[in-house]
Amino acid sequence: MTVEAKLAEGARSRDRSGLEQHGIRHIKAAFWNLNTPALLEQAIERREGHLAANGAFVVRTGQFTGRSPKDKFLVRNEITDHTVEWGPVNQPMSEAHFERLYAEVSNFWQGRDVYVQECRVGADEEHGLPIRVITQYAWHALFARQLFIRLGSGEISNHEAQFTILFAPEFQASPSAHGTNSETCIVLDFKKRVVLICGTSYAGEMKKSAFTILNYLLPEQGVFPMHCSANQGAAGDVALFFGLSGTGKTTLSADPRRSLIGDDEHGWSDRGVFNFEGGCYAKCIRLSEEQEPQIWNAIRFGTVLENVVLEAETRELDFNSESITENTRAAYPLDFIENALIPSVGGHPANVVLLTADAFGALPPISRLSPAQAMYHFLSGYTAKVAGTERGLGKEPQATFSACFGAPFLPRPAAAYASLLGEKLRRHDASCWLVNTGWVGGPYGVGSRMKLALTRAMLNAALSGELKDIPTTAHPIFHVEVPESCPGVPSRFLDARGMWIDKNGYDHAARDLASRFNQNFATFSGVSREILEAAPRA
Repeated sequence: MTVEAKLAEGARSRDRSGLEQHGIRHIKAAFWNLNTPALLEQAIERREGHLAANGAFVVRTGQFTGRSPKDKFLVRNEITDHTVEWGPVNQPMSEAHFERLYAEVSNFWQGRDVYVQECRVGADEEHGLPIRVITQYAWHALFARQLFIRLGSGEISNHEAQFTILFAPEFQASPSAHGTNSETCIVLDFKKRVVLICGTSYAGEMKKSAFTILNYLLPEQGVFPMHCSANQGAAGDVALFFGLSGTGKTTLSADPRRSLIGDDEHGWSDRGVFNFEGGCYAKCIRLSEEQEPQIWNAIRFGTVLENVVLEAETRELDFNSESITENTRAAYPLDFIENALIPSVGGHPANVVLLTADAFGALPPISRLSPAQAMYHFLSGYTAKVAGTERGLGKEPQATFSACFGAPFLPRPAAAYASLLGEKLRRHDASCWLVNTGWVGGPYGVGSRMKLALTRAMLNAALSGELKDIPTTAHPIFHVEVPESCPGVPSRFLDARGMWIDKNGYDHAARDLASRFNQNFATFSGVSREILEAAPRA
């Protein structure tokens, strides 16, 4: 069959009921499960982006170069009323408003092309969720194909989606008619099992909507959903890496000596760890082949690049430019990583690493945590942001706390996820480490950022078991256990206070950070006494 014939066949809806059940009728054409080359041809023909010299497809996401958290809603009904932690993160939308919005979004597709990808989220077939993604743009369908788990031809024929994502970037919501805050909205309805994404072209909204769905559904199955990366050593030992943006979660998990399970979202079931996704969504600002060779080599034909600057004549990529946004992204399938583990499932973790970029220079570069301390720091979700990492930040570092290292995606109370972490750590005797990839020897502007090579050496020693029997000293304020030595790392780099010239300045910074932790933790309810006693003492 010729390429033209295959495209024509793809344009015919094999199952119109898959669209009509959402009220989508009288469309121009429906393109079902097109492969990567076909989607790229469609996207280029529709002028949705440009091919770079290395074959990657470069797009602009327009006004929104990141998520729109203030425009995200959950429909409040008898299912979610008493199970969701309502507030600024989980804003309620009435069923009446959703019904009107849903109907108008369904009508929006009339006379338009529709792209459909049938996928799964969750590499563990027992806990995986079949989904259907319906998009207006070809490149959004390609993004879904690269980020979610692809299905084989046999799986597609038997596919029954349990959740549907409708992505209509050109549809504008009405705050008065739909109860939204603006023309942009991301709305999840757990009764109809539908996600509506409108008024934004930022593809990460699809990925994080799917993550939010699993964060709501999986705890009832005894599965711990996690915003973390994961990899596996040659001996089958699994490590998890939690951390907010800029802490090194993707970089440190992409280790050439270990197999990558996934870079962002995972579940921990009674059988072990499994990736939610089939791809990676890596930040690529200031990406270099020397520092991050695995990510560098993954950017090729089939990869979608969001908001990366492209030189008009040569089509060369400028990863150092942030003229469009700091949040440049690369979306590619997991098998673009040379040592990716396929299928992306592993055993129970031997090590859990909590990453933080402490711009105040107070936290030790590496320390061991008890299960209670692990739950405390997991609930805290601390890092610090500095000027240049986000627009609008001043010169001074800003402490950032995001519960469970993923507060924007947690429908349930944070304490429920922390309890799952504690239960898993104890049952499987996993070691837990707090690693500071931020500043040492002083705060931002005085000290320096911890060298990546030293952080890798510390992690290698922790994951290999070399730190297990090394003596530790309890930090006088944070009470975490700091190793007295580490293979491949000069001892002076392990002592946070010792690296400061101004010792009194360090003591003040450490007490101040401890106070910030305690103030943040006062916002939590339903936290056990054991976790509260693991807090720093200023």
